[in-house]
Amino acid sequence: MATSQMFTKGVHHVSINVDDVAACRDFYVDTLGFEPIERPDLGIGGVWLQMGPQELHLVELPLVEGFGPHFAIAVDDIDEARKVLLDRGVDVGEPSPIDGVCLQAFFHDPAGNQIELNQRI
Repeated sequence: MATSQMFTKGVHHVSINVDDVAACRDFYVDTLGFEPIERPDLGIGGVWLQMGPQELHLVELPLVEGFGPHFAIAVDDIDEARKVLLDRGVDVGEPSPIDGVCLQAFFHDPAGNQIELNQRI
């Protein structure tokens, strides 16, 4: 396999730190509809979740401070996705554009991790 193609299979998983595994698991499963999957004993608390073809790994470790670390969920209709989240009690910001690229809106999980809704234009 050529080096230029070696890293183009896509994202396998995203791992984020959480301070309350149970609360975050409930949020991602009950609010966002992710599916719990088997996780080996890694010696620290956590849970693995299936989100489409990718996985989200919640790891019980200290949180990262500051703006920047986040993952984005692709949506077809950002307004509808935002309405669903608002109806479920999630404080999600207004959509804003990146001209010619996407619309994005941000919210947080119970641990304070930032999540982006992303609708390609």
